Amino acid sequence: MQPLRDSSATLAAEMASLGRAARAAQAVVAESPVEQRNSALFRASTALRDGISALLEANSTDLAAARVTPAMADRLRLDESRILAMAAGLEAIAALPDPLGRVLARWSRPNGLEITRISVPLGVIGVIYEARPNVTADAGALCLKAGNATILRPGSESFRSSSAILSAIHQGLTSSGLPSTAIQMVPTRDRAAVGIMLAMDDAIDVIVPRGGKSLVARVQAEARVPVLAHLDGNCHVYVDGGADLAMAVRIAFNAKLRRTGVCGAAETLLLDRRLSADAMRAVIGPLLGAACELRGDPAIRALDARVRPAAPADWDIEYLDAILAVGVVDGVEGAIAHIARHGSHHTDAIVTENAAAAERFLAAVDSAIVLHNASTQFADGGEFGMGAEIGIATGRLHARGPVGVEQLTTFKYVVRGDGQVRP
Repeated sequence: MQPLRDSSATLAAEMASLGRAARAAQAVVAESPVEQRNSALFRASTALRDGISALLEANSTDLAAARVTPAMADRLRLDESRILAMAAGLEAIAALPDPLGRVLARWSRPNGLEITRISVPLGVIGVIYEARPNVTADAGALCLKAGNATILRPGSESFRSSSAILSAIHQGLTSSGLPSTAIQMVPTRDRAAVGIMLAMDDAIDVIVPRGGKSLVARVQAEARVPVLAHLDGNCHVYVDGGADLAMAVRIAFNAKLRRTGVCGAAETLLLDRRLSADAMRAVIGPLLGAACELRGDPAIRALDARVRPAAPADWDIEYLDAILAVGVVDGVEGAIAHIARHGSHHTDAIVTENAAAAERFLAAVDSAIVLHNASTQFADGGEFGMGAEIGIATGRLHARGPVGVEQLTTFKYVVRGDGQVRP
């Protein structure tokens, strides 16, 4: 991939060309049979598997040049297992039913008109993301399966890795007879390209930002096209007084430490005041033993001298690191109130054997994903059976939760008559 020249006029012209190519390619992809789209995904998967060495080399160069936190480095890092998981994700997406042409509703009018609502692609989707090269494969594949074209803008730290992944995807597209311009990447690290993308309302139908608060805030402030926002994941685990203690210990540990840099990682642990001091120590002890920094309220600090005091801001932070805020609340209502004040509407879990408490939590917590007796780390499209995801949408329009192929479609009405005219 040749980098764009530095001139702002040249950059604008090149971005406009990218948009025109995407619009033309989308028309082709939208009318392509699902078998052709699936073939492209399977062949791209094969190219990823065959290109592991080249991918690892590109990623090694990105890692060496990156100046990021350990959590961000974990997001950026590729190894053989992650590449194989990307390839398997493409195959899983290919195995999904065709999301296009589904009859969503059908009815007849008294005048004889037959009205059908059917699923169609969103169009051209711009995806702006940071240090996760796997988003290149996931987003491109999901958009393709749903009949969309994609313009990808990865973060500069993952530029080489994303380029190598895109090369494999292009092999799948071209060998299946689809235009490579159906999935394009902005070939520059220049941040000015982001501003241009946000104003390309003639070429891009939806923008999906996947990154930190500053990125999402900028996109929402500047975009002239609809935004499908993936906001920060200030995720909570609430351990109720009616919890199975062994289960609570296992879930709290996994939710925080399985991978600290993913958006589904727990950032706050809430403990019911009814739990005994020994039960609370049992929950926080393994976390402390694994070198997780706990920042607690006075009740938690009284349990263990290793717990640091929590500042007011700690309840609102997405750490993406081995840091966890821990507090005591008054039962399920206290947990619901705390999450309402501090949560980000992403993913929140309750651990309890009390069915009434569980149902109250699941109904009252206003988050895209709510879980009962399961780790927040299941907040993932692949774990939902979607093959992959572009992100977790935390708003209310057009999609919420994992954004997979169905969420990347819209609908249109098809009306059939036999000569009716309106009186």
